Amino acid sequence: MEKISYISLMSNKVKTYGGINLAQGLPGFAPPEELIDILNWISAENVHQYAPSNGNIKLVGLLKEKYSPYTEENIMVTNGATEAISLIFTYLCSIMPKSKTALGFDPVYESFSRLPDIFGRKYVSFSLREDFSIDFEELENTVLENKVGLIFVNSPGNPYGRIWTEKEFIRLKEISEKHKVFVLADCVYSEVYFKKKPYLPLFESEYFFYVNSFSKLLSVTGWRVGYLICSKKHIAEMRLIHDYTGLSSPSILQEAIALYLDKHEFGRKYVTGLRKKMRTSFELLSGKLNECGFEMPPIEGGYFIWSKLPAGFKDCLKFSMDLYDKKKVATVPGIHFSDEGKKFVRFNIARPVNEIEEAGGLIKEFVKGRK
Repeated sequence: MEKISYISLMSNKVKTYGGINLAQGLPGFAPPEELIDILNWISAENVHQYAPSNGNIKLVGLLKEKYSPYTEENIMVTNGATEAISLIFTYLCSIMPKSKTALGFDPVYESFSRLPDIFGRKYVSFSLREDFSIDFEELENTVLENKVGLIFVNSPGNPYGRIWTEKEFIRLKEISEKHKVFVLADCVYSEVYFKKKPYLPLFESEYFFYVNSFSKLLSVTGWRVGYLICSKKHIAEMRLIHDYTGLSSPSILQEAIALYLDKHEFGRKYVTGLRKKMRTSFELLSGKLNECGFEMPPIEGGYFIWSKLPAGFKDCLKFSMDLYDKKKVATVPGIHFSDEGKKFVRFNIARPVNEIEEAGGLIKEFVKGRK
């Protein structure tokens, strides 16, 4: 895969020259009004110094309640899910033999493939079957042949919004414990599903790490408040690393989130509304893309549509560049996520209906004009 960040490249085009940003996973929805009200009034309070390194006490307490029987000794608040992922990887690199590799499922979320390269580790790409299922026998063989020490998973996925079933996660856990392979489960889109609620892999296993975030849940991606859950022994060691790398997520933002979640049932009303908006945007844009000849695998949740280009288009990078130049709609070429993604593109659907409608129309004009 190319090392350039095509997400940043395409998003920066919109920021500089205007257009519709279907490239970066930026929500086009306002955060909960009650959350902003809380932030405004607590700004005059004494909440401007460092938070405890493992997280705001009230916030950790709410997470402990939500994820019982886990305790505060299993939980750490981080600077978004991205820091949680990099912190886990940094820690595991310190305890895994240098010969151990990392594996992700193609097409892969970019942090999963870039982190091994940064740390001098080999990255192994594992492909789904043609029906988008997982061949666990082949996976186990790949783990052994490539000395895999860590498996990355996200559910719902990014860029491909596939949801892992409970049966699949249990099978992965069996492989993990049998071969002593760690699993990092990134579940930041767990509340953004279209039909069935995803299964959460909260196994009491020393090999599983669970990551989530409030960024997408509450449409506050700039706040950078995420968290991870794992065994007590790993948390104790990672806190030592966290103290010298991230230290703490912004104190005032943690406090605002904690007060909001406590008062509003963990944001249930807002999240329910967000889920409906996302499904509407998904159905609208996927329908427009189908009319244009795009081919999409079954998508069950998340922020994105992962799609094969219509007949006649063979280069995703050229498609994305030309679409922006001609119609000012920014997308991400599939090669950002997969060496096999030359004929694929990713669309962000976390935008208001009017933007989705306009983008869908512009994409249709572009495709028809090029045939």
